[in-house]
Amino acid sequence: MNFYARARASLLSWTHETPLPTADSKWYPKFQSWHHFHLSLQQWVAITDNDTRDHTEPPRDDDEPSDLVLLTWNIDATSARTEDRVTDIITFVTQLDPGVRIVFLQEVSKAALQQILKDERIRRSWISSEQDDTAWGKQSFATITLLSKARFASTALGPVWRVAYPSHFDRDALCCDIFVSFGRERSPTRVRLVNVHLDSLPIKPSHRPRQISIISSFLRSAGCGLVAGDFNPVLEEDATLLESNGLTDVWTVLHPEAPGYTWGTDGEQPFPPNRMDKILIVGLKPPDIKTLEPQRLSILEGAQNPPMDHRKSPISPMEDTPPWSDHAALLCLFGLVGDHIQLLFVLKAFVVIYKHNEYIDISICIEVINEADRVRTFEVLPAPERLSTMA
Repeated sequence: MNFYARARASLLSWTHETPLPTADSKWYPKFQSWHHFHLSLQQWVAITDNDTRDHTEPPRDDDEPSDLVLLTWNIDATSARTEDRVTDIITFVTQLDPGVRIVFLQEVSKAALQQILKDERIRRSWISSEQDDTAWGKQSFATITLLSKARFASTALGPVWRVAYPSHFDRDALCCDIFVSFGRERSPTRVRLVNVHLDSLPIKPSHRPRQISIISSFLRSAGCGLVAGDFNPVLEEDATLLESNGLTDVWTVLHPEAPGYTWGTDGEQPFPPNRMDKILIVGLKPPDIKTLEPQRLSILEGAQNPPMDHRKSPISPMEDTPPWSDHAALLCLFGLVGDHIQLLFVLKAFVVIYKHNEYIDISICIEVINEADRVRTFEVLPAPERLSTMA
């Protein structure tokens, strides 16, 4: 390994106070800033490093769930009426219940980015990874990550950066760290989030294997996190990339029998439906995930709340207004594995005490949900002694 590249990765890790992989140090991160809208200046400004050093999550309301809700959506960079589609998407996302706290968007054109950043709801209530398209390089469209101010203050933010991995289209991975408490008595935990739009088309040689390998190394270096976005699995080799890199596909864990298509379901595409969009986890537990089908423009006009059952408003090829996107969105609820371990430990211990009417063994079995959400049983504290049951 190149000593200089490894030393550079270590220096970046120390400077930005974040764990970074050294095995893939050739693909070093390019750090940028978080941004919020400054009301007095009437412009988006960078959140300084000094604002993000404490890592203390802001107090939450009692009704605020400990788990986080993430939405990822490829919003289609090429369809007509970009500004109108973006406005409808923002209206829809901000009215979802439970409230979305993390938004990943892909195929964000420069016109779409301008529309997002000038929307008053985004300016008032969200933190953005972008204030313009400066970090996009040669890309005509790219990714953006939005964090809700209702859950994240500047002190709960870690660094944000892009990794320019090998790509036929000059694409990159948008990475960030957040610090969240999934229980009221727990100290904040670093969670790494990676927003991706992997290379499109069945081009050979494909860069997707290398892209996923680099992404997984960044997740493993943090120990806890997820990657979500458009994975473009259009070659046979793409079917095994996730598992071979130690990433858990949330959809296949929770809905193993459902196809979960996120593209091509409207019958207007020249190719069969495909599950292009995915959410993959490391060290997290995902209680729920679902697809949200795009609707057509203006369906929200005059409505206080958008319809939540998207199956009641299917896209019809006969309609003359474009859909919000050619992709469906994914909505996922996630939390820390550790919270589940603690609950299972308590429940299992209770069952053991209840079954042994007079005596109990000093032998406790706990069930642990691993990264793939499969149950494993471990026996701890084995001993032959017996204790009388407590009154």
